[in-house]
Amino acid sequence: MATYDFSRDILFEIFSRAELKTMKKCRFLSKECKDLTYESSFMRLHSERTSTMVGYLLQSSRVPSQYLVSIADSVKPTAHSPYVSYFLHHRFRVVAATNEGLVLCSLSKFGGDLFYVYKPTSNEGGEVLPPPNPRFCRTKISMLVLRSNPLRFKIVRLSDSNDDAVDLDSKYFDEEDNFNVLSNEKSWHCEIFDSKSWEWKQSDDLKLTCHYSFMNTQDVSVCGGLHWLMFNDQKDKYTILSFDGDKEEWTMTSLPDSLGRKTHRDDQIAHVSCEGKLGLINHSYETKVLDVWILNHEKIWIKKHTINLKSFNENVLPSPSPVLSFSFYSADTLFIMDLGCKYSVWVYYYNFKTGELKEIYAGKFVESAYFIQTDSEPVQLKPQQYIH
Repeated sequence: MATYDFSRDILFEIFSRAELKTMKKCRFLSKECKDLTYESSFMRLHSERTSTMVGYLLQSSRVPSQYLVSIADSVKPTAHSPYVSYFLHHRFRVVAATNEGLVLCSLSKFGGDLFYVYKPTSNEGGEVLPPPNPRFCRTKISMLVLRSNPLRFKIVRLSDSNDDAVDLDSKYFDEEDNFNVLSNEKSWHCEIFDSKSWEWKQSDDLKLTCHYSFMNTQDVSVCGGLHWLMFNDQKDKYTILSFDGDKEEWTMTSLPDSLGRKTHRDDQIAHVSCEGKLGLINHSYETKVLDVWILNHEKIWIKKHTINLKSFNENVLPSPSPVLSFSFYSADTLFIMDLGCKYSVWVYYYNFKTGELKEIYAGKFVESAYFIQTDSEPVQLKPQQYIH
């Protein structure tokens, strides 16, 4: 069988014209192919040639219980894109989204029983999900896509057991309360929605010590799992809580020793998706240096980048901001959101290798940003046997 040695330029041309699903499969051909498809120049050209959407879905609260969803597009520098803005009823709040462009909405900011999933870029309606357990008050909810053909996704809903709707007259009420205090344990009810069966099921409770708390960061979906950043106030250390989408198992991953603790009150530690892997960033408020770590296949943290953001802070930001949100748009470009002033939120695409910068005014009261890379192809959210 003949072998072919394609140059990088030829691969660039071929992959940038392939449909999105095909392009993502090409990442498994070799490390060179994978690295190429995560470059910002490739992602922009692929988006232009294939009419796919790549950017960040931004959600802002206009007035209480009313929300506006828009796109901060890396190709078309405007925060308000017709792809999304007109598809979402203002009283629905986005509570989760996947890289593949699926969006999960809720009618209530603090929980509620009505959930709705859809793909905004397909110009099609979505599906209302059956209600989860109404006794549980949602604390965290996340969604991940396990496979695209046929589509299968899962939603994980965690609820603090301390917030259960309990019968105060029950003879077991005081006993259960005392047990939780004496055992030094905190339980989180775990409900999982599987699109394959189109129903919720209650899994075993997630049991942690009472010293663990979720950080105020979004979950990260990568490597077939969901990941949350947590903090242990007893040990004064951060850790990563992970959920395996296929096995439906929980694991904890320690951070590198140098990232385990905060050294300054305004230093920021966050978990991110970086080139298809789980990553960590540590932003030093004093030195304006951003360190980036990647978790490799051997579950070892490897330091990948040290990025000096001093010139960005001095020349771009209107004033020093301790409230910056970071994520990776591509292998060489950071997505930075300045939340220092809630009445005027700016977002930036910053290529830390070339210094190229795109600034976008995102509006007011922006509360979340979800990376999406998706096409306009329709999807069958609900299995055929459950469609009436």
